[in-house]
Amino acid sequence: MAMSRVVGDISMSLDGFVTGPEPDLEHGLGRDADPLHAWVWSGDPTDRAVLEEATADSGAVVMGRTLFDVVDGPHGWTDEVGYGADRAARPPFFVVTSSEPASVRLAPTHDFTFVLDGPAAAVEQARTAAGERDVFVMGGAAVIRGCLEAGLLDELRLHLSPVVLGGGTPLFVGATRRVLTQRDVRVSPNATHLTYAVGD
Repeated sequence: MAMSRVVGDISMSLDGFVTGPEPDLEHGLGRDADPLHAWVWSGDPTDRAVLEEATADSGAVVMGRTLFDVVDGPHGWTDEVGYGADRAARPPFFVVTSSEPASVRLAPTHDFTFVLDGPAAAVEQARTAAGERDVFVMGGAAVIRGCLEAGLLDELRLHLSPVVLGGGTPLFVGATRRVLTQRDVRVSPNATHLTYAVGD
């Protein structure tokens, strides 16, 4: 059986932020940060191909608790908009958290497992659920950075949006120096889609 890849996948501004300032349940991306995900909603064929391929390859998804609270919150995912944007795919989701939520709004339609013992355990469970398909770590920044630091990622995919946010949630703050191998670059008017192999 082919081994699934573990892929960190996140949109980022030119100055290294994955949200704008003051992200909250109403503004999951922070203030004035909509350009980060403009590529997701564009009709550009490159953007659509990147989104559709990643969604189709996702056998299971890992996310952090802050991101879960946004997608499960009142302004979060719906039947029409969810994982993969308008594709609203429903792979099993594994949430890295220190405590389970009291309730889950999306529970009738989405499969969430709350993993209390860290990202490595979440990735391990997600690998089992994904089978031969890939595990996508969709964020937020702390979970992707933690998986990168722990050597859990096979690939890192950055969707570099042409915006300077000037503040927000940085992806690489406190990261260890490492050299990645660039595997693929696809460019649209809305983003530069970068794929890196993550070495030891």
